Amino acid sequence: MYRVNPLLRQITAVAALSLTVNIASADVPVMEQGIQIGDVTDGRAIIWSRADRPSRMMLEYALDEEFTNPVQVRGPYATPESDFTVKQDLTQLPAGKEIYVKVWFEDLTNNRNQSEPVTGHFHTIGKHDDIHFVWGGDIGGQGWGINEDFGGMKIFEAMRQVGPQFYIESGDSIYADGPIQESVVAENGEIWTNLVTPEVSKVAETLDEFRGRYKYNLLDENVRRFNAQVAQIWQWDDHEVANNWSDSKDLLGDSRYVVKDVPLLVARATQAFHEYAPLRPHDAEEPLRIYRKISYGDLLDVFVLDMRSYRGPNTDNLQPVESAETAFLGDTQLAWLQQELKKSRAVWKVISADMPIGLNISDDYVNNPPQRWEAIANGDDGPAAGRELEIARLLSFIKHKHIDNVVWLTADVHYAAAHYYNPKIAASDDFSPFWEFISGPLNAGSFGPNSTDGTFGPEVVFSMAPPAGQANLSPYAGLQFFGEVHIDKRSKAMTVELKDINGDAVFSKILSAEKKNKKDQH
Repeated sequence: MYRVNPLLRQITAVAALSLTVNIASADVPVMEQGIQIGDVTDGRAIIWSRADRPSRMMLEYALDEEFTNPVQVRGPYATPESDFTVKQDLTQLPAGKEIYVKVWFEDLTNNRNQSEPVTGHFHTIGKHDDIHFVWGGDIGGQGWGINEDFGGMKIFEAMRQVGPQFYIESGDSIYADGPIQESVVAENGEIWTNLVTPEVSKVAETLDEFRGRYKYNLLDENVRRFNAQVAQIWQWDDHEVANNWSDSKDLLGDSRYVVKDVPLLVARATQAFHEYAPLRPHDAEEPLRIYRKISYGDLLDVFVLDMRSYRGPNTDNLQPVESAETAFLGDTQLAWLQQELKKSRAVWKVISADMPIGLNISDDYVNNPPQRWEAIANGDDGPAAGRELEIARLLSFIKHKHIDNVVWLTADVHYAAAHYYNPKIAASDDFSPFWEFISGPLNAGSFGPNSTDGTFGPEVVFSMAPPAGQANLSPYAGLQFFGEVHIDKRSKAMTVELKDINGDAVFSKILSAEKKNKKDQH
């Protein structure tokens, strides 16, 4: 069982017994994890929830809080095979409206007992709407879990308070490889006290342990409240499986793991991710595909990448020509991204990446220089090599096809930063200049800053990270960050802000939209 707040320990045995009896006598499904709303686009939205027993999701939606003239939907069955998680795709939703939803479960007995309903709402963006969203990643990492005395994962409340239309979850939505203990010594000797469940007390190996990581995050009331009111776009990175996993991942020397077969861990982690993410299944041909495009009218297309599933092994990353070993997005995903960017008529094209382009991120903590690199950069400021070759090909395509207003958003490195990629100072310069913004962590250890790789000429315009010589600072330190984006319908300008755990801005940048000449339209 998880550790309870000291205040809750004061509940008397009699009251606890009475509560148990009342729940048992009611004998209705329970929705402990609330609801999530995902992939809202073109009159559609995914509604996710979970029951505690075999049952059927039921829901209704309306255009007002009173649920006047609601549309009722009989959803899918919650069964043990999916850990009682379900998703319902709502369609033909009106654009530019606030949609109110009510979700409950009906058990599979003849009595058809019903759970207490959970309500929420989200916005479908219309042609007259400005666009406003937030993004971030890195949740529950390095042993910094849900500390109720601290207020829980309170950055989610800070994000909810700014009133975004949607949220991009940029990866590391759980830390399957990071055990959470009841108490941890933080900086200055302060004690961080976690809620703990059996599934998070060790590295995740079984399917139920991976599932338990997602259920753990959903114990936090800030997260549940946020999920019910802000639509989400999920992607993943490494910690949904294990730190820095690729085809070269070797767990033989890691005594924490009994299961040493990385493909088996990936299979279990993938199933849990798709069960708990409010992610629209791609299609029957490729149901586990994560990369996709989410469109928001003529102002914005979001291109969600998967930089984990199709990569080659982590190596020294210095190969002079492309091969299966240098794959990062992989040929199929790269071709898809190029064609979707080319077809896009949106003013802004946001590439949601789970890793930054020009930061040196090591997968080797012993050797200097590292013998294995985790991301795109390879610590060499010269022309593109290794995984950089794939990115150089993409950036050149964007330039020569006259695809303007491309912005990269990411997380991963556990600090906030703004990078301007300048071809005038780049070793590989066949690209148009662009911006990359980094947020996070949302609730994890703070690190950084990372050194930059000069191949694509990144200029560090802003960064906020722990002081030199300090790492893995707890949320007590305040170095938890999310990003916020506004796109003005009239001016087409994009404003990007990086904000701290309290919602205070630490950096802001206004980007003007470039207008194509007619001859450049494709």
